[in-house]
Amino acid sequence: MQKNVIHQYSTTAAQSGDFLATAAGNKVLRSTYILLSMTLLFSGIMAWVASSNNWPYLGPWVTLGGYFALLFITSALRNSAWGLLSIFALTGFMGATMGPIINAYVNAFSNGGQLVMMALGGTGIVFFGMSGLALVSKRDFSWLGKFIFVGILVAFVAGLGAIFFQMPALSLAVSSAFILLMAGLILYQTQAIIRGGETNYIMATITLFVAIYNLFSSLLHLLGFMAGDD
Repeated sequence: MQKNVIHQYSTTAAQSGDFLATAAGNKVLRSTYILLSMTLLFSGIMAWVASSNNWPYLGPWVTLGGYFALLFITSALRNSAWGLLSIFALTGFMGATMGPIINAYVNAFSNGGQLVMMALGGTGIVFFGMSGLALVSKRDFSWLGKFIFVGILVAFVAGLGAIFFQMPALSLAVSSAFILLMAGLILYQTQAIIRGGETNYIMATITLFVAIYNLFSSLLHLLGFMAGDD
């Protein structure tokens, strides 16, 4: 009798803990999605401004330097209100760097605008597909973490090599790898938020924003290659 009572109490406590963890995860997820929507909108506006005014492409090194500097600042401020200002600076900067890239594709291809919209649509499909899978699946995708981290590191180094040594084939391979890695990152990060593995909505927003940014740019690169030599 006593064992049954203890077992029931343990089961109830565990269920209560799961409920609280899920409730907290859903709260973080809502905050993340709200902030992500706002940063994507702001980034899109900055991309439009850069594109409309024909801002020059800053180059990969300035882009990476600005990104990592703003990422470091945002990470340091993630638990304060200043973190919100910093994340808009980061995403606005990334949007501004995307404007000249979009212009380059629009000017280089007769169907450049269509390629941009196809890349945007493909990014949306992948994001909502992976997010939906994370929300409904009972499977644990935490094992993806180490694989994604190593994969991104390898692909990043390979991407730098492709830029430095001017290797188009390697660049295409990196873009293909990033599409798969970013899809996995969206799945992994979304489930981590739901299950309480990520409790800071600013950092969660950064991860998802970067995944969307890289997914879009990689899809655009591959679509441009299939449309003709870029």
